[in-house]
Amino acid sequence: MTDRELKEFAQNVRAAMPPIQRAELGRDLWPAFLQKTAAPRVRISWFDWALVALAAAALISFPGVIPALLYHL
Repeated sequence: MTDRELKEFAQNVRAAMPPIQRAELGRDLWPAFLQKTAAPRVRISWFDWALVALAAAALISFPGVIPALLYHL
């Protein structure tokens, strides 16, 4: 590229991407982070645990199903 082409390219880039007016955050993010980490964790219901146990029992009872399940992943 010649100097003229580089200058023209730089002008086009500057025109396409105007300067950022406000680079600072509108608020402090640290209190929101602390609040989110202090929130109680998601609890798993007994029904979900029962489904996991049922699936594990089915895979232990019928191990031939495992390759078929892996094939479909």
